[in-house]
Amino acid sequence: DQDPNSSLTPISILQTKGTSSFGKWRNKSHTLCNRCGKRSYHTQKKRCASCSFPAAKMRSFNWSKKAISKRTTGAGRLRYLKHVRRCMRNGVNARKAK
Repeated sequence: DQDPNSSLTPISILQTKGTSSFGKWRNKSHTLCNRCGKRSYHTQKKRCASCSFPAAKMRSFNWSKKAISKRTTGAGRLRYLKHVRRCMRNGVNARKAK
């Protein structure tokens, strides 16, 4: 009834998720991105999966608010903006009025 040389032999139906899959860990497809610093820059595609570098606009989607908040203003030290905020609170030209 069934041809023994057909493509649907029991060996081809098996899904290997073990030993044979572990041999594919050797090569890196992603390296460090120059813009965001994550290990998301695809070396063959020449495109970052995280920030979409070298595109001019940063990659962001509204379905992931947490990812946007991790890379927006306020995620770092705010070295200069802390100074600006203090100046605005005290009046920008307060020192010059003396």
